[in-house]
Amino acid sequence: MYIVKAEANQVENIVDMSIRAFETDVNVGGVKGECPPEFDSVEWHKQMARDGHLYQAMIGKDLAGAAIIFQNETKYSVYIGRIFIDSIYHRKGYGIRLMECIEKNFPRAAEFNLDTPCWNERTNAFYKRLGYRIIKIEDGFVFYQKRKSESNIIQYFT
Repeated sequence: MYIVKAEANQVENIVDMSIRAFETDVNVGGVKGECPPEFDSVEWHKQMARDGHLYQAMIGKDLAGAAIIFQNETKYSVYIGRIFIDSIYHRKGYGIRLMECIEKNFPRAAEFNLDTPCWNERTNAFYKRLGYRIIKIEDGFVFYQKRKSESNIIQYFT
């Protein structure tokens, strides 16, 4: 798997995949219809692509998922706004591979931040398994952070 900035001609496919992926949240504690804001909006995803925040996850030539990623101006902090894998690829390790791709794609980042709903058992267990630690719980969301070890950061700059 690898990630690349989303191409305009892929946005509609990405949105279809987003809908399929987030509709499965009812299987892990979600309420039908409670999905992330704009998860089904072609225009919003197009804007994310224009702004350089939408990445497509590829397996060979096949679109398997996507991510919305924001990097701060220093490039030392990355906020993962959203990831999703097409439901046909769920429970096969592709989410782990997508997160690994994101972390590798931003080698200067010292930390990665994200949040997920408290009720989502699947994503909370997933992020903990990947080494993300809880930094706060607020307004029904769990906020996670993963920091690179100091030796990894120093290695990048030497």
